[in-house]
Amino acid sequence: MVPMPSTADLPLLCPVCRSRFEPAAGGAGHQGRLRCPSGHSFDAARQGYFNLLVGKGTAFEADSAAMVESRFNFLGDGHYRPLAQALAAAVVPFLPQEGGAVLDSGTGTGHYLREILDAAAARGVRAGAVGLDISKFALRRAARLNPEAVNLVWDIWQPLPLASASVDAVTVVFAPRNPAEFARVLRPSGALVVVTPRPGHLASIAKVTGMLGIEEGKDNRLAESMARDFEAETSTDVDIPLLLTRREAADLAFMGPAGHHLDREAIAARLEGSREPVTADAKFRILVFRPRRDSAA
Repeated sequence: MVPMPSTADLPLLCPVCRSRFEPAAGGAGHQGRLRCPSGHSFDAARQGYFNLLVGKGTAFEADSAAMVESRFNFLGDGHYRPLAQALAAAVVPFLPQEGGAVLDSGTGTGHYLREILDAAAARGVRAGAVGLDISKFALRRAARLNPEAVNLVWDIWQPLPLASASVDAVTVVFAPRNPAEFARVLRPSGALVVVTPRPGHLASIAKVTGMLGIEEGKDNRLAESMARDFEAETSTDVDIPLLLTRREAADLAFMGPAGHHLDREAIAARLEGSREPVTADAKFRILVFRPRRDSAA
């Protein structure tokens, strides 16, 4: 069983009654259960995460075990590490030296959160962390990679299981966004850091494999969706030239949204005629938003 993180200092809320979970009796060695004053309790899975979805759960399709495996392999090989480092550089300055907290919304396999926590530790910053995802397969990986974080199965479109003004940074890497809830859980001095693909992202591989392209007007829609709750502060572009094997290119194509409607074997077959290394340009944008004062109030 994966070692359980301490939940005592994290402001987690019961999804049933919205009261705060009580510290586990017995200290750090008894963190395998979340329990609220009303008696609602949630036991950790043996892989180290909690499933807080109740009732009908979620109507959204979670990433499959195969998609998660492809993502874990690709990110584990370090192809996107420059992005993870740039993300960490954007996030860590918002964390106080002690008592800070990060919410990684759509944490996936946890690779980006791992980079943030390591970068924070290198600067002597101690921060708690919560990772949310609707895929239990992703959280199995994330819990092993980030055993000090609390990893929760959750639907981002539902009210977040966190107290108001309780975290210093929210990160969203290629995941859905719930601006009103992000603004609610952020402290006034905190920041929302969003990573999106830019036009031309992986265009050469997308053409061969049938990956989804970048929608026109994506940046404008993002800005509009954030305008009520956030003010845009900075924007940083990250470009990563990729040299991949055909297997790595297939993992890359399958690990994202395309994996919900494309078969990995079919993707690999389309790449069989490609020369190695398979070349592509990954194009990202890191956007930092700050809560509007009227929204935070």
